[in-house]
Amino acid sequence: MLNALVTNLAAEETPNPLIPAWYDIIWSALWFVVILIVVWKVALPRFTKMLDERSAAIEGNIAKADEAQKEAEAALEEYTRQLAEARTEAGEIREAAREDGKRIIAEAKDTATVEAARVTASAHAQIEAERQTALVSLRAEVGTLALDLAGGVIGETLSDDARATAVVDRFLADLDASEKAAQ
Repeated sequence: MLNALVTNLAAEETPNPLIPAWYDIIWSALWFVVILIVVWKVALPRFTKMLDERSAAIEGNIAKADEAQKEAEAALEEYTRQLAEARTEAGEIREAAREDGKRIIAEAKDTATVEAARVTASAHAQIEAERQTALVSLRAEVGTLALDLAGGVIGETLSDDARATAVVDRFLADLDASEKAAQ
């Protein structure tokens, strides 16, 4: 009997374990279509939207970076231009300062020359005034001494002041004339 059972079983076709049954294929295909529709209608648009947003954000950031770079280049050019203008202006200021310094020095020299001339003239005038004062004082003393000596030689005093002054003045004029002739 065992032989009969084994023969019977061998006579029946045994299904291939690698090929699924037809009902498994239908249900699997049905769920595959459902999943495919869900992915196609829900997941793919969301995924596409997310990729588009990322792409837009990246492009926006690239555009912002380009704009920032252009602004930085413009700012650098402006800074360079201002720096060149500042250097030019500084050169002009230095040159003006040199010219002002030369002018101030020239004015100071002129002022010092004028002041020195004024001081010299004032000193000469003061010296001349002091010389005249000394000369008058000296004449008075020389006249007094001469009158005293003359009175001692003659033996009488000269009391007439006008006459004595005239004699002394004449004597001193003769002395001046003799000095000038000697030179």
